[in-house]
Amino acid sequence: MKHKKHLWFLVIGLIMWLSVAVYGYTQTTTAASDLETVTIGYQKADPVDIARQHGELIKKMKAKGYQVVFKEFSDGAALMTALKSGAIDYARVGDTPPVTAKAAGTDIALIAAGATKEYGSGILVGKNSQITNLKQLKGKTIAYQKGTAAQYLIIQALKKAGLSTNDVKLVNMDQSSASVAFAKGSVDAWVTWDPYTATAQVNQGAKLLTNGTGLAKNRDFLISTQNYAKTHTALSKLLTTYINDDMTWANNHHTQLIAMLSKTLKLSDAVIQKMVERRTYAMALVKADSSIVDEENQIANTFYQEGVVTEKVDMKTTLVSGSD
Repeated sequence: MKHKKHLWFLVIGLIMWLSVAVYGYTQTTTAASDLETVTIGYQKADPVDIARQHGELIKKMKAKGYQVVFKEFSDGAALMTALKSGAIDYARVGDTPPVTAKAAGTDIALIAAGATKEYGSGILVGKNSQITNLKQLKGKTIAYQKGTAAQYLIIQALKKAGLSTNDVKLVNMDQSSASVAFAKGSVDAWVTWDPYTATAQVNQGAKLLTNGTGLAKNRDFLISTQNYAKTHTALSKLLTTYINDDMTWANNHHTQLIAMLSKTLKLSDAVIQKMVERRTYAMALVKADSSIVDEENQIANTFYQEGVVTEKVDMKTTLVSGSD
């Protein structure tokens, strides 16, 4: 009799344990399935990558019901293709891809913008170059990357010197190819941005003929498509707020940031320190009356006048207002 009672208690205990386990599993899977997935495209060491590595963005978004998925891309063109196809919901790009994409008919939405990167962007010349001012670029061979902030910067720099793109030989190269060409002396100048600028300065003794001050801000942008942005304005605000929190952390923790980016980019601390210490990290929603919209329109107008794009666009039309 005692043996039967013991078995009965064991059966009841097992049933109760299974019930708790099933309930716990249900709670776990339900919690996971309740999270809305948000996919963000980024490039190495950009603000989104910093937020990804810092780890706080994922935690904060999860608390609000979102699961953030990050996808790394090699350049702005690849990011724009992924955004247009729906492979990602948001993209972190520079200031020219939104313009060229809009001009090409992509229905993009400007969500947020970062601080200027003008001090780390510019025109490099070699350590022993005799070029000391912009006017001396006339007739020279200059490496740049089409459709990027470098293209806009060189156009503006040449204008400032009273020159045009017809007065120089522009060679379209990706950053890796341009880096090699510059190191070999195959080009007279290279229009680029950090960390390439800092790398050439620290490792090769390259000289910054001019930075982007007064020429190009070269900001970071968080963008999406109009369809997605219009139905996810609350999400966009959350992302912007939390990424900006990480940017505040980056500004206040240079030692940790330098160590992190040095590992990410496989560059020396000296290079990363030069890059980090000449910029400010930030991310804020783009407002209709913001001067940032004017900056984007200036790029759009310049590219149209120069024949870089064939459609004249108003970047104010890329803004989205309202709420979910």
